[in-house]
Amino acid sequence: MDWFSGLQTPATALAVLTAMITPAVLISACGALIFSTSSRLGRVVDRVRALTARFEELARHPEADDMAEERRVLIFGQLSRQTTRARLIQRAMVSFYTALGIFVATSIAVAVIGVVAQPYTWVSVILGLLGASFMLYGSFLLILESRLALGAITSEMDFVQKVSQKHGQGIAELTEGPMSWLGRKIG
Repeated sequence: MDWFSGLQTPATALAVLTAMITPAVLISACGALIFSTSSRLGRVVDRVRALTARFEELARHPEADDMAEERRVLIFGQLSRQTTRARLIQRAMVSFYTALGIFVATSIAVAVIGVVAQPYTWVSVILGLLGASFMLYGSFLLILESRLALGAITSEMDFVQKVSQKHGQGIAELTEGPMSWLGRKIG
């Protein structure tokens, strides 16, 4: 049997190549999401290292800080959030890598089915939908992670405001103004 008998006309060959482009675009999208998610994970790692260093310094010299207990609670809360963020990011990356593999498989399936077994084109559609589902799931995980990141920043800013008020130098003027609606707690 001739393996390329399914591509007897240029129109058929063009149709197969055109069908293979869609998964290629989605492969590129997965790559971009993987890159940005890896950057997020790097920021979490850097943040954990900074928090750890702050905690070690606080543990060595608790008497040097009259708000040592509040600072310790803040650091532990931040470390807990960063741990949750890292887990969400890891799950998102697994999801994006899975989607990437499925989209590569979809592209191969489009080519093979277009050449050998045209009645089975539904296989390519199922693979494409599966890959898109993993991208959607990974995106959902990153939405959750970004909410955690915002919560971490908000709690740190609340602490900074508390410290500044304790020392008589409140930062209320920094949190009021035309963009003050940004300061509302989200969750």
